[in-house]
Amino acid sequence: MSEKMSIVGLIGQASLLVQIVMALLLLASVLSWALILSKRATIAKSARASDKFEDRFWSGGNLSDLHASIAHDKQPIGLVALFQHGYDAFLRTRESKGADVEDVITSTHRALRVSHARETERLESGLAMLATIGSVSPYVGLFGTVWGIMNAFIAIGQVQQATVAMVAPGIAEALIATAMGLFAAIPAVVAYNLFTNRLAQLDQRYRTFADEFAGILERGLRHESA
Repeated sequence: MSEKMSIVGLIGQASLLVQIVMALLLLASVLSWALILSKRATIAKSARASDKFEDRFWSGGNLSDLHASIAHDKQPIGLVALFQHGYDAFLRTRESKGADVEDVITSTHRALRVSHARETERLESGLAMLATIGSVSPYVGLFGTVWGIMNAFIAIGQVQQATVAMVAPGIAEALIATAMGLFAAIPAVVAYNLFTNRLAQLDQRYRTFADEFAGILERGLRHESA
């Protein structure tokens, strides 16, 4: 391939609008990969923390001892966060004056719901941007392609005799925009679908744990008051 027909050369010869489109798509691709790597690390960290905590939780130890062992954790994540916030609410309400069993149960359930919602929101942050990049990038690339081809045909109309050598650079630079749009969109769409599926599994896992944990506390509380 000659120097004039290199990809870098074609980008340099493209019209200003097409270059702006390519720059936006490059920026979208960089942002997409940054979100993918960050979200992958966040989800993996939450899953590992939840696995480790769940093994300890179901090992049959005392809940008070388990709560004390994680009390120093300033930023709990995953099931650790649900347990800590739920047990904090349980202890706080149980020790308050005038609180009956139903008050303690209601307060615990509320704390678990809030913690669950916060964890879900934390894990889902950034997914909307991935979805936007995946859905919009092909159209942005197509816009650049249409604009570039339009300019190529305008140039053809201004000469008496058009040749392939005259048409090829304009068509090629226009198609680069489409390729860049797909390059930005495909990883974003794939990652969004994978993350959404993984988060749905984690969400169900958190929901199940919250129900089981609340049930354990409720049975223990009713047994004490019986």
